[in-house]
Amino acid sequence: MRFMVLIKADANSEAGVMPSAQLLAEMGQFNEELVKAGVMQAGEGLHPSSRGARVRFSGTGREVIDGPFTETKELITGFWIWKCASLQEAIAWLKRCPNPMLGESEVEIRQVFEAEDFGAEFTPELRAQEDRLRIQVEEQQRQQDA
Repeated sequence: MRFMVLIKADANSEAGVMPSAQLLAEMGQFNEELVKAGVMQAGEGLHPSSRGARVRFSGTGREVIDGPFTETKELITGFWIWKCASLQEAIAWLKRCPNPMLGESEVEIRQVFEAEDFGAEFTPELRAQEDRLRIQVEEQQRQQDA
């Protein structure tokens, strides 16, 4: 199972306050543990919402809304993609994580949908397309890393 681990923003992250060298070192060590255990598949921090945008969809209409966004508690400042056997395993890993913020913080764990979760609606043709796209993305990443 794959899980997206979402680190919620706070006033400091939205103001662009960067983590301390100590926190970066602690997070680096935690990420090394995740990688060695085969758990971590990806992980990144995000710039403040003032540097982002949203696109609101209404039928065929599209409206662009520039950041910053006011509801800080609803914003994300970083994420991981983890591969774990269960939600309980992901929770156990997260409990070992250094606090990602200066004060109180909240981190959300959500399971990522896999092809088999979609049932019959995910036809063989759609599965083939998904497989083809995943291979293309992996190949593009390999070329960028070379």
